[in-house]
Amino acid sequence: MKHIILFLLAVGVVVTLTYIIVHNKATAPEQTEEVVETPIETPSIPNDIAAHIASKSDLIVLTSPDPYDTISSPVALTGKARGYWFFEASFPVTVVNWDGLIIGEGIATADGEWMTEEFVPFTASIEFTVDPAVYSKNGSLILMRDNPSGLPENDNALEIPVIFE
Repeated sequence: MKHIILFLLAVGVVVTLTYIIVHNKATAPEQTEEVVETPIETPSIPNDIAAHIASKSDLIVLTSPDPYDTISSPVALTGKARGYWFFEASFPVTVVNWDGLIIGEGIATADGEWMTEEFVPFTASIEFTVDPAVYSKNGSLILMRDNPSGLPENDNALEIPVIFE
């Protein structure tokens, strides 16, 4: 008889605990606010553009603006280039629209001794004009190696895609 009472008591405790656990889960208060963090989307650089930029990184690096940055006139450029990218401490920069039409030109200048094979910092400020009726706001900055010889084998350029404001 003692065993039956203990057994019934144990079953009662198990049933009571099960009821409490199930009841608490069913009536648990809901969260009133759910915090959802939305990552900021940055445009990814297509593989062919990234490969082009990487292929020039031992010759010239543009630190600002970044590819696909939104720019307005005048655009300030900063970066570094090997000394032989310059001639007389400068090299040409062109701004083109989506169709390749030149909408601005200027000169980047060395901020240090350019007669070296090492990287030399440069800056430029290029003014350009975007036609408001133009089809696309996309364009490019073209940083050209200065080539006073005019020989095609000495031509080189870095093209960075941008978006016009």
